[in-house]
Amino acid sequence: MSDREIISTFKYVSRMKPEFMLSELTDYLKEKTSVQQVYKTLKPLFFDLGVDVVADKEDFKIVRAAPLKKMELTDDEIKKNAFFFKSTAVSRKMERLVEQYIEKKTSKNWDDEMVMEKIRRAIRSQKADYWKKGNSRNISYETGYSTLGYLAYQFPVYFIQFQYLLYDLAKDGLLKNRMKILDVGTGPGTIPLAVIDFYNRLDDRKANVHTIELFDENIEAYNFLVPQYADIKSNVTVEEPTRADASKLDIEKLPDNIDLMVFSNVLNEMKDLSMEQKADIVKNMAGKLSEDGSIIIIEPADKVNSTEMRTLTIMLKRMGIKIYSPCSFIWSGECTLETCWSFEHKKDIEPTRLMLKLAECDEPYRYINTDIKYSYAILRKDKLSKQNLIIPDKAKFARMSKMDMHDKKRINVVCSVMSEDLGDERYKLYRICDGTSKKAVYAVLPVHNLSEDNEAITKADYGSIIKLFNVLVKYNEATDAYNLLIGKGTTIESQYSYVNQ
Repeated sequence: MSDREIISTFKYVSRMKPEFMLSELTDYLKEKTSVQQVYKTLKPLFFDLGVDVVADKEDFKIVRAAPLKKMELTDDEIKKNAFFFKSTAVSRKMERLVEQYIEKKTSKNWDDEMVMEKIRRAIRSQKADYWKKGNSRNISYETGYSTLGYLAYQFPVYFIQFQYLLYDLAKDGLLKNRMKILDVGTGPGTIPLAVIDFYNRLDDRKANVHTIELFDENIEAYNFLVPQYADIKSNVTVEEPTRADASKLDIEKLPDNIDLMVFSNVLNEMKDLSMEQKADIVKNMAGKLSEDGSIIIIEPADKVNSTEMRTLTIMLKRMGIKIYSPCSFIWSGECTLETCWSFEHKKDIEPTRLMLKLAECDEPYRYINTDIKYSYAILRKDKLSKQNLIIPDKAKFARMSKMDMHDKKRINVVCSVMSEDLGDERYKLYRICDGTSKKAVYAVLPVHNLSEDNEAITKADYGSIIKLFNVLVKYNEATDAYNLLIGKGTTIESQYSYVNQ
């Protein structure tokens, strides 16, 4: 029996019946074929064929899925997520799965002191490699303890961090009720696990997750953790990881019509590739996106990786892949800033039980990682952007590309807020940008000048647009940047946090 005949027959029956048992398909086939053989042939295609599958003893119930549409969060879903992000923590189920994987790999209790010391050693080694430069920087997961070190230290933060981004995508209307997701460089399954956790707080939403991973140790961890966590609810189906080097991948082997493509903390680890080569990888893979699909690139918030990511996204913009957020190109121009250091900062997560156990040593601070800071960009092939405020050329706002003409003068500007408060007790300091900057620009608010007229900047979300009226421009030679000083006579207005058109 050919796969082609099975698929053709399934399409015919699914058009005829909104719900049926898979065993019924065998009545239409010319040759005798088992239900399991039919299921094996169709399993990779169920999502694209628009059906949901529920195991029923030795058979499978096939149910025609709801029509594809934009995800609109219900009040109950919003409440569940608000509660989760109020006190972010890795679920106890997820914690226990990681502990069980440690026990499986080591044949010892997860909290055995010898195991703890080896994991500590792996964490120290990874942190040391991370800060090396050039070809001496070699981050790999070829040993079991390197993967366990990642699961203990980096995983909890990345697991929560991606859920913030998913929730933002949902609120912005960029998710559908059925999503096909590709995670490039999945590691032990961090992004799929985050997707599963997020979807567990949703109602009747579906996601199908495909992954690419190079290291066997990570794939082993993935195969232990991800399918078990997905079994909690049937909202998310996960495919077996494709073992491949993302930089050498045959693009034609990727699934078609991907709704969300994720590069999470992976491009910076491709140390042998130039920025242009990394951009080519993303650009080529983008050919597999659906027409309204999105790409998320996430990198650590340190200056080197953050600034390199911004350079990469500008390259991709020039290649025709539009930046949706957080950058805003208010004047429809081209960003020429060579080193843009901008990142998001969220509330610290609760340390996991594994972290706390690792911290029972002489230097506990080495093993507690709860700080969520990350640089990211969301890109799309269409023209959609989170902020659509376009200022007419004759408007009375100064462009940041012209700051050198306004030094020591008072001006009005419209810009995006691209940082949290970076200041101290005396001064509030915010990185701002309008998409034309040649040098870094900061808004400086002395605390004694804070008023109802200018406090909007202190409440602005990352990436949101504000208008500043009557600010004094001062060039800071020490930092080679411009400061816009906010005085008591300064007025600041907030725009909508986002406007999609």
